[in-house]
Amino acid sequence: MPPNPLPTNAARAHDLTDAEFAELDDLLAATPEPLEPLDAVMLDGYLCGVIVQPVLLESATWLAHVFDFDGTPLPDEVDATWLARTTTLILRRHAALNRAIEEDGWFDPLVLEFDDEHPREPVAEGEVDPMAGLSPISQSLMPWAAGFQHATVVFPDLAEMPDDAVMAALARIYRHLPAETPEEIEVVATLDREHPLATLEDAMEDMVVAIADLQDLTREQRYKVETVKRETPKVGRNDPCPCGSGKKFKQCHGIS
Repeated sequence: MPPNPLPTNAARAHDLTDAEFAELDDLLAATPEPLEPLDAVMLDGYLCGVIVQPVLLESATWLAHVFDFDGTPLPDEVDATWLARTTTLILRRHAALNRAIEEDGWFDPLVLEFDDEHPREPVAEGEVDPMAGLSPISQSLMPWAAGFQHATVVFPDLAEMPDDAVMAALARIYRHLPAETPEEIEVVATLDREHPLATLEDAMEDMVVAIADLQDLTREQRYKVETVKRETPKVGRNDPCPCGSGKKFKQCHGIS
């Protein structure tokens, strides 16, 4: 990927407008083929999956998987103006989400809302419907949840945490994805029975709370500072010099 200037912290300080979300979706769709980029809705889930990781991820680490599912680098001859504008909008949304989740424990996810005026696009003949079997509520949230899952697959540290609370929060997000195994089917059935979601608004609130819970559960590990351990004991000023001279350290190699 060719280098491009990243926006300053001040430039990232405000969230995207509706027009900028639409612009970002168009920009992502213009990613050079054969790369397969995320769309704006999947990107929103992906960014949340990046933010709640138990490790801090630099933007250079996760940006490649926005422009291509497999993280294939952009070609060297990519349009620099397109790349700079797209990256600026992505980083602004990332910063806004990170700030909202950390400071408020709340954010407004970008999700699809299907209705009579905005129906689902029909599935092409011969193709499998990725939303088959999902409730209307989960159909709206599935692209966002798929973007979040993309982050946990690319960066598996979160999913590999030995923490039941983390697994429970993940299940509340993954319930909006097609269940593929008997275990997943049982988990979704249990959630539907014990924590039913009557409306899309209820489901969005539950999903946002799950993200806030993950942020809290991973915060300590994410900002953990490793203690540096010496391989050999610290030598005191009045101790014998470890060089074997017989002199005190302060009179030998400890002379400053």
